[in-house]
Amino acid sequence: MAMKNYSAVSEFILLGLSIDPHTQAVLFVLFLLIYLLTLMGNFLMLLMIRADFHLHTPMYFFLRRLSFLDLCHSSITVPKMLENLLSESKTIFVESCLAQAFFVFATGGTEARLLAVMAYDRYVAISSPLLCGQGMNNQLCIGLMWNSWGLAFVDALINILLAVNLDYCEDQTIPHFSCELSFFHLSCFDTSTSFTLLLCSSVLHLFGTFIMIVSSYARIVCTILSISSTSGRSKAFSTCFSHLTTIILFYGSGFLSYFLPTSGSTLEMIFSLQYSVITPMLNPLIYSLQNKEVKAAMGRMFRKYFHSLLQYTQNDNERGAELLRYMIKQWTLRRVS
Repeated sequence: MAMKNYSAVSEFILLGLSIDPHTQAVLFVLFLLIYLLTLMGNFLMLLMIRADFHLHTPMYFFLRRLSFLDLCHSSITVPKMLENLLSESKTIFVESCLAQAFFVFATGGTEARLLAVMAYDRYVAISSPLLCGQGMNNQLCIGLMWNSWGLAFVDALINILLAVNLDYCEDQTIPHFSCELSFFHLSCFDTSTSFTLLLCSSVLHLFGTFIMIVSSYARIVCTILSISSTSGRSKAFSTCFSHLTTIILFYGSGFLSYFLPTSGSTLEMIFSLQYSVITPMLNPLIYSLQNKEVKAAMGRMFRKYFHSLLQYTQNDNERGAELLRYMIKQWTLRRVS
């Protein structure tokens, strides 16, 4: 009977960021604005890379997938967080909580692997710029992309299966704005083994991809130092600056969030917000402001759009003027007759 009472729990309560109504209203406006900027920036990056043939290179192939991942990762948590900021109940179904955790792990794991692949791409581009198209051909890029998605989803599935059969006690409160690792603490039984396995899997995942990134950048540094001209070294390093900034934001906040011991602490939520809400908004800005090719492509896209709009307006005005002349002519003929 006790087991049935435990299993009867169907909802959790996400406490969110604040319990003060005025603070919640301010946070709602702030995070709604951030989410809209995230959608706009990443959609613009997706459209620009697809439309501009100058950006049909391995680097922008992966950058386009990164923008798509940022859209997904942000959309998993932010809409529910916005809903809870305006809601009094702040509840989430257990199944929805598990699904949210699964997709957070899956998209976060895919992004970690994708950043490692992008680091290797930068190494190939800097060490062998003339053979970059052969070393990172389209078939290899597609294979690396599907490998990143596949391994991350398998890892997320294994992790979430540890939580599917848990039984939950009467305490249904999650001191967080989303479901990640917090619901493990709500189980009535000892989950230390499952939680340790999940944490080790996540940490090994992050460390594994991080080691790959460090290895690629160690080779990049050696290659850059072997370049004789100062301008050549500066140009080579500038191609990595945006990627390095993204890595620091993602891995820095991710490591700190998972290593903090206290669940629901203010610092933990700040770092969770950093990698799940703030970073997806910043990535398009980082790659557009620090990248001449992206800025040039953006300029071409806007010029093309405004030129088409101007041409359409001019044609519309000509058709209007022609129609007006025709009406005047018809009116004149009627007066004469």
